[in-house]
Amino acid sequence: MDGARAASRLRVVLGHLGCPSAGAVIAHPTAGAISSASFHPQFQYTLDNNVLSLEQRKFYEENGFLVIKNLVSDADIERFRNEFERLCRQEVKPAGLMLMKDVTIAKTDLAPSERVITKAQDFQEDEELFRYCTLPEILKYVECFTGPNIMAMHTMLINKPPDSGKKTSRHPLHQDLHYFPFRPSNSIVCAWTAMEHIDRNNGCLVVLPGTHKGTLKPHDYPQWEGGVNIMFHGIQDYDENNARVHLVMEKGDTVFFHPLLIHGSGQNRTQGFRKAISCHFASANCHYIDVKGTSQENIENEIVSLAEKLYGVKDGVSLKDVWRFRGRLVKGQRVNL
Repeated sequence: MDGARAASRLRVVLGHLGCPSAGAVIAHPTAGAISSASFHPQFQYTLDNNVLSLEQRKFYEENGFLVIKNLVSDADIERFRNEFERLCRQEVKPAGLMLMKDVTIAKTDLAPSERVITKAQDFQEDEELFRYCTLPEILKYVECFTGPNIMAMHTMLINKPPDSGKKTSRHPLHQDLHYFPFRPSNSIVCAWTAMEHIDRNNGCLVVLPGTHKGTLKPHDYPQWEGGVNIMFHGIQDYDENNARVHLVMEKGDTVFFHPLLIHGSGQNRTQGFRKAISCHFASANCHYIDVKGTSQENIENEIVSLAEKLYGVKDGVSLKDVWRFRGRLVKGQRVNL
């Protein structure tokens, strides 16, 4: 990773923090004129659009997620897979990228390869992987939740490894909003695309339908005997009787879900690596908040400490600063974020 370039960019961001505060969030139709017959006042998690069917809108409103089958092409997924392999071999080193390892192998001397790296996070400066965030087939759905001014805020290619026996390939149940210092939550959506067949054997996503209607819960590291990966915070007090849905997905299938939806993933019981690529999108009309004194302060301290270590930038860096660095416009105008 080009640490100097990343640090320089972060300093530029910090120099622009005196810009006016965010205005009110405005809901926009996704494209074209929408007839009055399409307006449904009971909808609060989707915007009026001509992409989602009424049935799809009602499903997302009630459950907080929606799976679109066969959305991303095999050709694109193959390109993303090839670029991930190049990143693992360190043939390319985009600014800001974090290549992460499972806690069970983090201190080993294994040579960089696809079998060592379990996540490529913050790939916004890798033009090949960032194409995922700009795919028209993805953005046409994203716009149904964010409106026309769209920021890509958080990018990941997940390479869930075969479990070592310590169950560290699991991801605890959590809400993504825990990591985000921007609101409103209803103007944020994740797109998560399976890069191969994914089921309970190799650790598919598990979601708790309807939990997006609740509030942000306190998160912290779970007390797992085998260890927990860095920043894998989990909810401490969720309702264990809440219905769970395991999302069995095929290559190219994409799930869109709300940042308050409680979700996680199980361990990978196979010998292969389970791959998925994702991006959290937000309306550029969203605004930043101060998380100090809230349940999010613990993740702010951890992320800021990591940013200072990686980029050598101190001088009062906040969680908001880090997210300004990560965010990148994909459609429309960069209003606030």
